[in-house]
Amino acid sequence: MAEKLAIDGGTPVRERMLPYGRHVVDEADVQAVAEVLRGAWLTTGPTVEAYEQAFAEYVGAKHAVAVNSGTAALHVAAHAAGLGPNDEAIVPALSFVATANCVRYCGAAPVFADVEEDTCLIDTDRIVSLITERTKAILPVDYAGQPVDLDVINDIARRHDLVVIEDAAHALGAMYRGKRIGSHAAMTVFSTHPVKHIATGEGGVVTTDDDALATRLRAFRNHGIEVDARERERRGDWVYDMGELGYNYRMPDILCALGLSQLGKLDAWLERRRDIAMRYDAAFRDVPAVMPLTQLPDRESAWHLYVIRLNAEYLRADRRQVFQALRAEGIGVNVHYLPIYWHSYYRQMGYLKGLCPVAEAQYDRLITLPLWAGMTDADAGDVVQALCKVVAAYAA
Repeated sequence: MAEKLAIDGGTPVRERMLPYGRHVVDEADVQAVAEVLRGAWLTTGPTVEAYEQAFAEYVGAKHAVAVNSGTAALHVAAHAAGLGPNDEAIVPALSFVATANCVRYCGAAPVFADVEEDTCLIDTDRIVSLITERTKAILPVDYAGQPVDLDVINDIARRHDLVVIEDAAHALGAMYRGKRIGSHAAMTVFSTHPVKHIATGEGGVVTTDDDALATRLRAFRNHGIEVDARERERRGDWVYDMGELGYNYRMPDILCALGLSQLGKLDAWLERRRDIAMRYDAAFRDVPAVMPLTQLPDRESAWHLYVIRLNAEYLRADRRQVFQALRAEGIGVNVHYLPIYWHSYYRQMGYLKGLCPVAEAQYDRLITLPLWAGMTDADAGDVVQALCKVVAAYAA
């Protein structure tokens, strides 16, 4: 007989909720920030440059441009790619809204591509059929931390003269065919939000090997001005010129200090995330109601998210019931994501349900389990226990 669920009055697996993601901050991080607070530069200072250099070296790119959010990183990249009114950019249907919103910020239109059922990555077979004379860019997403097929996407882009902006907000430290992502695409966008691999409170980084793109990225984050305050101080000059309309997307030295400190711990944190993911894989291998995403042999995920798909054939409950039961057990599950064009803003633009049937079907059965570097083995064990408890109680 199945154990009584907490949602039905039983004893929960955990008394305190385990979040699906969380930052890890130690005393070294606090001291790094405090050192900058005691210094002369709180923004546009030397710590920004040091963080950018360290980030670029880590991912193997020539340039890294730090900005104050992952969304800002997408926006500056879309602008640098030249997106504007009457242009289109192809984006996957299953992602956070920022992937499409950055296209709209530039006045262009997102064109939604369906995803692969087993990975939730953009379906590369769909991309070519969506290209028109208005298409200027492709924005693939490394969903959950697993890189997209960058060689195939870059080949499509070369043949059609398009810019590839890799949305790698989930994938700092991931590997594609033996090489860290960060220099495969024209521009690669990372996020340092607290649930990501390193945390800066809010923050984002764009990496590129293209000098001209790097110059444009840096100007756009600084109101469209190429010379920042520190460079003027170095020159002993006050003159600057705004060459184009930009934004204030600068990342302060305070946050860069935190990012620089966290970057030194990233490899250990990635290994911890992989350890937990492998534990989940082993636990759910013989649970037919639970289907983890397929991991492809030529890439190594950064494991931002551990996403499962519920197999309705083995359950007499829908995703919402399973979700609520897991929350009642103290497991802070989440769902990533609602198809972007289902949001009210995009529906009002005329995007209709049914546009990307695979993404829509996946959404109905996706659940994200807790996965972050500070989780203990006991935490991971609680997740396994709770999920097995719930699917056993709801077994068809």
